[in-house]
Amino acid sequence: MKRKMTPRQKNEAKWGLIFVAPTIIGLLILNYYPIFETVYQSFCKTGDFGIGNKFIGLKNYITLFHDKEVFQTLFNAVKYAAVSLPLTIIISLVLAVLLNRKMKGRGIYRTIFFLPMVCAPAATAMVWKWIFNQQYGLLNHILGIDVAWVTNPAIAWLCIVIIGVWGGIGNNMILFLGGLQDIPKDYYEAAAIDGSTGVHSFFHITIPLLSPMLFFVIQTGIIGALQLFDLPYMVMDKSSRAWPTVKSITYLFYEYAFERSDRGYGATIVMFMIVIIGIITFILQKSEKKWVHYE
Repeated sequence: MKRKMTPRQKNEAKWGLIFVAPTIIGLLILNYYPIFETVYQSFCKTGDFGIGNKFIGLKNYITLFHDKEVFQTLFNAVKYAAVSLPLTIIISLVLAVLLNRKMKGRGIYRTIFFLPMVCAPAATAMVWKWIFNQQYGLLNHILGIDVAWVTNPAIAWLCIVIIGVWGGIGNNMILFLGGLQDIPKDYYEAAAIDGSTGVHSFFHITIPLLSPMLFFVIQTGIIGALQLFDLPYMVMDKSSRAWPTVKSITYLFYEYAFERSDRGYGATIVMFMIVIIGIITFILQKSEKKWVHYE
């Protein structure tokens, strides 16, 4: 039998609801409402001057699946993820292992490698844009060459990868350091007694026990790479012939929703990306049991 609440309990529940009400209202307005509005707008065509929505059913989705630019920008994002993520993980993991040992200046080195994470994206993009400049850039000056780094379609996307890897190393390194410090040293001592080398211990102890953190970094890294927007936008010139090779699908959404005032088609691109990310996440979650080892 359910007991009735006492007046004191009712008063505590009332004040509890009052205190959490701003958070609940904020979630509803800022998180959940935009989700439902985006789904609805994907079935609409924005009216003239970006005002009003006209329901058109699946026309936006039909247009999307026949739009070559959507799949080109998606390919650009996948290509960026496929190259930048493995490089970031490998470099971050090696640095984490090295900086997890006792050494002089360890704190200084950790700070140096983490610095890119605290720098403003716009500032770092402008610095790298200057470094890659063909006429007066630092890279061409040091190497004594004349290469159009950000205007050559064949190598422009690699420049974006380099900047992305440089910016992501620090965050992943800190995550890996946290994971490494949770691994008991007894495992390494037992392995050393059995004659295991450092490389053998790394692949048979460190990697398996670090796999939960690796899984987290891979999953969030893929999602972040597919949502790439700021680097191409700030580093590349949209009039450049290399722009189509680095233009991301997230920027394509921005272009339709805010520059062309076609929020309906922009919302359709967002829904398409949600499905793609959802499929990738589902596959990763299914594969987790096969290679992720929890203590």
